Amino acid sequence: MLLTDLAIRKAKAKANSYKLPSENGLYVLVSPSGGKLWRFNYRFEGKQKTLSLGAYPDVPLASKTISGKKIDGAREKRDEARTLLKAGIDPGQHRKTVKNMRVGLAANTFEVVGREWYSKTAPSIADSTREKLLRRLEVDVYPMIGDQPIANLVAADLIKVIERIEQRGAVDIAKRAHNTMGRIFRYAVGRGMAIRDPSRDIELKDILPPADVQHHASLTDPKAVGGLLRAIDGFNGSFITLCALRLAPLIFVRPGELRHAEWGEFDFEKAEWRIPAEKMKMKVQHLVP
Repeated sequence: MLLTDLAIRKAKAKANSYKLPSENGLYVLVSPSGGKLWRFNYRFEGKQKTLSLGAYPDVPLASKTISGKKIDGAREKRDEARTLLKAGIDPGQHRKTVKNMRVGLAANTFEVVGREWYSKTAPSIADSTREKLLRRLEVDVYPMIGDQPIANLVAADLIKVIERIEQRGAVDIAKRAHNTMGRIFRYAVGRGMAIRDPSRDIELKDILPPADVQHHASLTDPKAVGGLLRAIDGFNGSFITLCALRLAPLIFVRPGELRHAEWGEFDFEKAEWRIPAEKMKMKVQHLVP
């Protein structure tokens, strides 16, 4: 005999819990307090297991629509579990996996993952570059997509970030932001926080105008080098600046490396200046004869 709504409503509490059986493993467990709880018994890999399907009447016997909203019934929930079993999936474990994914989805926002990536990457980046990278994320990226689950983001979301940066004329920064977002996504993919990197779906040349490249001022005529050296000799500003200007053509280092030179880095007997790795952009010790 099939279980009915009437039988469930009339069921009274007893001293001990008891079952109102339905069919195919489904039943109502009536507790001593009067609660009526849906349960589904099944076997998986030779083990007897029980799956909770909610409480009656919040979960009705069969699906129904109330105020335009469909409410799944216990029979439909049971049938879904049986479908998983036929596919070789434990419905109880499946429920836990889905729950964990939802929790992870809420926790793994783009900003959370981005800051985790930054904390692991920052030590290998030069100080000046590290500061610019963090500022780029905090000013241009996080305000737009930082609160979104990283697994939900698609190429269109990233394009909005890129185009907003480009609108203020910062084409180079837009390109760098695209590269940084891609690195964060690839970090997330490697750790199971996202399935793929949507930045790979973006062709920058299709959404950004050609960059107006302006090279740094330089001498291309060898005869002009003499004029530069004479101009340096005639410099009448700071003596320290004059020294730096006269040294630069002899040692060919970056201005920052020259400005931050320390006496302890020089070996006058060997005629060597060893710039420590932590001061170099590539983090490798540089030898200047």
